[in-house]
Amino acid sequence: MKFLNRLLPHYRYFGLKRLDVYILKKFLGTFFFAILILILISDVIDLSQKVEDFVNKKAPLIAILNYFKNFSPHIAALLYPLFIFIASIFFTSKLAYKSEIIAMLATGTSFQRFLRPYFIGGILLGLLSLWANHLIVPAANKERLAFEDRYIHNAVTSTSQNIHIRLSPSLYVYVQRYDFSNNTAYKLTAETFDGTLLREKIMAEQAHYDSVRNGWNLADITLRTNDSLTETLRHEDTMFRAYNFKPAELLQNNDAVQALTTPELLETIHKQEVRGSETVNLYYVELHRRSAQPFAGLVLTIIGACIASRKIRGGSGYHLGLGIMLSAIYMMLLQFSTTLSIKGGFNPFIAVWIPNIIFSFVALVLYIRQSR
Repeated sequence: MKFLNRLLPHYRYFGLKRLDVYILKKFLGTFFFAILILILISDVIDLSQKVEDFVNKKAPLIAILNYFKNFSPHIAALLYPLFIFIASIFFTSKLAYKSEIIAMLATGTSFQRFLRPYFIGGILLGLLSLWANHLIVPAANKERLAFEDRYIHNAVTSTSQNIHIRLSPSLYVYVQRYDFSNNTAYKLTAETFDGTLLREKIMAEQAHYDSVRNGWNLADITLRTNDSLTETLRHEDTMFRAYNFKPAELLQNNDAVQALTTPELLETIHKQEVRGSETVNLYYVELHRRSAQPFAGLVLTIIGACIASRKIRGGSGYHLGLGIMLSAIYMMLLQFSTTLSIKGGFNPFIAVWIPNIIFSFVALVLYIRQSR
């Protein structure tokens, strides 16, 4: 708020009027107050659920404080549309209850002109959210997930069974199981194709990842080669192969996607596409969500202003109830469409943007109705 108080006296340099400054100050102030209160509530709830783990695993106080420092951006980004929607409805409803909106419109101010500071506030907060989603929040999530892996979650001992990976258009790798307790892969099979011809097939009973050479040390190997004319089969005790995958990639962790910065996410998407991964839509959904969410905040801001701008019986309570219901519908629609994309192969871009498109039409209808 100190920053706003220093900036707003110079509003004329930005082409703003007193009306814009008045609404912007209330809008942004309400938003940051709401986000602060809800973050504190979320921190308290999360602490109550994990305090036993903190005590049992003797987590240092400084590490716990750092965890909540990183947990707060995660919650703020997750509930950003809800925060901005509630802020828009709450303070607009208070303006309507005090008949301030009626006074503004009575001076000849059009409803379109009245919404101008809402657009400005929504765009400013959207740009802030866009920057945070692509840079700040992933970095915070990386530290948060590392803390949870160390002090909250039980150590992972083995992967799921029967893992198939395509490392290139011609190289396919199969791992029956990977044991993290002794860093050993069991029943590793690598097949190299030339078109439809199987050139080489390596079957190793065990494999260990070599972090120095970035490859795999194979043991107890059966090697089959085929040059289209002759086929050979021989046994080897040990062998090294520079297969381009690491043990951590054998374990699917959906939460880890949130810890990838956008450049890392793009690189991972490319790698998953080359490998023919069935979960590539999970990464696309996360990528598109980071850009779609700020736009959702702008749309919900306009909807909130249109809903709460009329003075009705029930006042702020009715407006807030309606706003929370619409927020829940938005969250459910987003969850349904993204799940359909991840599990059912639906286009991830369309899945992420469908709620925004639907609510944009809702905002347009409400705006036309209120402008009359």
